[in-house]
Parts: sequence; structure tokens; C-alpha cells
Amino acid sequence: MLKRLLPNEHVPSIYDIDANELLDRGIKGIITDLDNTLVEWDRPEATPELIKWFAMLKEKGLQVTIVSNNNEERVRSFSYPLNIPFIFRARKPMTNAFKRAAKNMNLNNEEVVVVGDQIFTDVLGGNRLGLYTILVVPVAKNDGLATKLNRYMERHVLEWFKRKGLINWEE
Repeated sequence: MLKRLLPNEHVPSIYDIDANELLDRGIKGIITDLDNTLVEWDRPEATPELIKWFAMLKEKGLQVTIVSNNNEERVRSFSYPLNIPFIFRARKPMTNAFKRAAKNMNLNNEEVVVVGDQIFTDVLGGNRLGLYTILVVPVAKNDGLATKLNRYMERHVLEWFKRKGLINWEE
């Protein structure tokens, strides 16, 4: 069970994801979390750097769908100005939203990567479907109450992975 919490890759931020490497792997679509993955959980809109990142992905032919457990108003108001498809109240780590995002992009599981900042939602949900998963360091250091609890449990799981030699990165 714990191995389902282990991401395929870990990077400091989304900007450290090599789009060319993804393309070489046959990846054609990115399912990404929103809060604390793309921007801070309380930032209402994309930063100029993030807008450039999305443009670069589009230029390379990579599709993007935002999949968030947050409410419709939050996800729509962020995604709509960027013209990026989204799924709100995704209920991650349940797999339905991931399946729907891949289907909407007309891609099969081998062509999709999941990017997120939490192992109990993004990584577990992606791994349950056999998707390639990339864990990023959270953008913000502060979280809501539920996420604080997740982060506490995550630290223990990641420490266990480290002791077992399954990961070698520093938080």
C-alpha cells in the first residue's frame, strides 16, 4: 500500500519539469493540481511566470488539465482566463477525475503525467491508475487545517521511504 504513495519523480517546482523529457517518454498531457502546486492556495490568478510556462507547454504540444479538490468558483476563476480545462471537487485520490481528464484530452494512461504537491491526493490518485506521477515541493509554506494534517502524515511517510532507501531527495 505505501508504495502507492511513492512518486515516480520529485522536483522542486513545476518549472523544473523537463517538457522535452516528457515528450520523449511519450507523454502528451499533464494533469496538474492547482493549490500549492501551480500557485499559493490563496493566490487568485496565475503569475506571469506560470503563464509563460503554460504557453511553453502548449507550444510543445502538451495538453494541460487542472484537477483540483477545491470548489468550482476557485478553480473556474483561476483556469478560465488561461483557457485551461479543469475539474473541480475532484475527490482525489479517487480516480474518476483523473480518468475524466485523460478522456477529455483523448489520451490513454501511458500518455499522461500527474503533477501535484501531496502524496495522499495527487500521487496516490495518479498511481492508482498507473499514471506517471511527479511530486513538487509546495509553493506556499502555510496551508489550511486539513492540508496541515496531510502534510504531517506525509512527512512521516517520506521519512520512512528515505530510511528504506526508496527516495534520496531532501525536503
